[in-house]
Amino acid sequence: MNIVNAERIGKAFGTRILLEEVSLGLAKGDVIGVVGRNGDGKTTLLDILTGRTPPDSGQVVRTASASIGYLGQDENFQPGQTVRDVIVGGQPDHVWAADATRRAIVSHLLAEIDLDAEVAQLSGGERRRTSLVALMLGGHDLLVLDEPTNHLDVEAVAWLAEHLNTLRASDMAMLVVSHDRWFLDAICTRVWEVHDAVVDAYDGGYAAYVLARNERSRQASASESRRRKPAPQGTCLAAAGSPARTSKPKFRIDAANSLIMGEPEPRDRLGLKQFSVSRLGKDVFDLTDVSYTLTPRADAADQRPRTLFDDLTWSIGPGDRIGLIGVNGSGKTTLLRLLTQELTPGSGRVRQGKTLKIGHLSQAVVELDESERVLDSVNGMRRQTTLTSGKEVSASTLLEDFGFTGERLVTRIGDLSGGERRRLQFLRLLLSEPNVLLLDEPTNDLDIDTLTVIEDHLDTWPGTLIVVSHDRYFLERVCDVTYALTGDGACVMLPGGVEQYLEQRRALTEGPAAGSAKGSQGKASEQSAPSNAALTRQARKDLARIEGRLTKIAAQQVRLHAQLADAASDYAAFSRLQQQLDDLTQEHDDLETTWLEAAERLGD
Repeated sequence: MNIVNAERIGKAFGTRILLEEVSLGLAKGDVIGVVGRNGDGKTTLLDILTGRTPPDSGQVVRTASASIGYLGQDENFQPGQTVRDVIVGGQPDHVWAADATRRAIVSHLLAEIDLDAEVAQLSGGERRRTSLVALMLGGHDLLVLDEPTNHLDVEAVAWLAEHLNTLRASDMAMLVVSHDRWFLDAICTRVWEVHDAVVDAYDGGYAAYVLARNERSRQASASESRRRKPAPQGTCLAAAGSPARTSKPKFRIDAANSLIMGEPEPRDRLGLKQFSVSRLGKDVFDLTDVSYTLTPRADAADQRPRTLFDDLTWSIGPGDRIGLIGVNGSGKTTLLRLLTQELTPGSGRVRQGKTLKIGHLSQAVVELDESERVLDSVNGMRRQTTLTSGKEVSASTLLEDFGFTGERLVTRIGDLSGGERRRLQFLRLLLSEPNVLLLDEPTNDLDIDTLTVIEDHLDTWPGTLIVVSHDRYFLERVCDVTYALTGDGACVMLPGGVEQYLEQRRALTEGPAAGSAKGSQGKASEQSAPSNAALTRQARKDLARIEGRLTKIAAQQVRLHAQLADAASDYAAFSRLQQQLDDLTQEHDDLETTWLEAAERLGD
């Protein structure tokens, strides 16, 4: 039986029809990803299905006993509320922390946040994570998540995907709007595409959706050719997969291969490298013995300075395409600002090549004149630009590629949505014809179709590219190599990409001795004993490791109970399963005891 059923619903705003005659349903265990362009009605669909907005026509039927939790894009908190009030109703630690699942969620998503801090004093990202934790602790039958990965680093996104898959195994239903394609592929059983007032349904995760949509596109008329244009490159990545998606069923790989047969590689790496050398010369950035220490803000709880880089030496050459990852606060944005010489290192030197023309896409959209019209803003810079193929493209064509058509061309910038302003910011950056691009979280507020357009432009863009992003799909699509800021002042290359980074982080969490041995290579090892802050961080990591294992044990116990019920008439199988369950129960009890001991040490 479905939790939610929508029958021939319709919704319009003014003369614009967002949904028309749409019928669909969502049952227990369904995890449905909702995709589509910004403004095409994804959030409106979620609001109608959850009862926040009534449809203009049709009806929505929801199971009366079902609890629905909704994570919107705006957080509403009562004045004076603390994080503890929001997530656990003000319960003390010894009450709410008795549940292993609750502990795991809080430790992974709110590890650096004081639970007794007022929500109003938190940053936007911290408030977002607080809302997400409150929702996940709410005991709902259906989770409706609108952009849940915003403000999460790659490690937190990976953990969230794993946890949601555990919830799905217990038949929890989820409806997820996200532009994070790796996340969608990791958790979804189906995809709904909202476009042109209809909703098309596809079985499988994001990669399966790409294949199915491209096959439909190949069979469509010539009038759909522009919609089909970005498909091959996206399909190539879906077929190849990242290290995290190598278990893809063979039929999906075969289907992708048949679609992309004869298509060229997304980019000619050697050709772009040679072209970059001719534009940039041999030198781009050279960092020599660079150190940078961050001084905390006056209102910060921890007033100790934090070293982001310690004697960092790094040479970045022409044509390098680098993805940069690391936990929040590890210094990714600071590194970009050092490269542009907006910041000066405490010691060492950052040298730029002589022919650099840097395009820097920051996380803030501050350089746009809000009183200016979109078309005037672009034409005022350049009416035509030349692609690497030698073909000249008009600014109006690029505007159309980036989703600015009709009345949006003459809209004031101040009236654009956050996603539209981000698109315009990136378009203006390309029109400035830089030979070095520094992109800080470029996927924020962008829909998947716009991301595909940007990726295609970057595929033929010759120059040095450095991308800071938590979007694994985007990084794997546009970058050739990945580096990580490890939090101890170093920047290391990851031949295995994001998956290698996650494995190293897991090893650091699960093996404190190994982590400290690696750290002995740096200057921190010269200290006779770790600081109290280091001990606290390690204790939190130990707790997170234990909680992760407890969560996995809980999922295994659920499966074993179901298997025991099926094997009631088979004595041998029943005995074997019962022994496995007893072993897991004992391990669970031992870990519970270990957790309580570690928690007491942390509180001392």
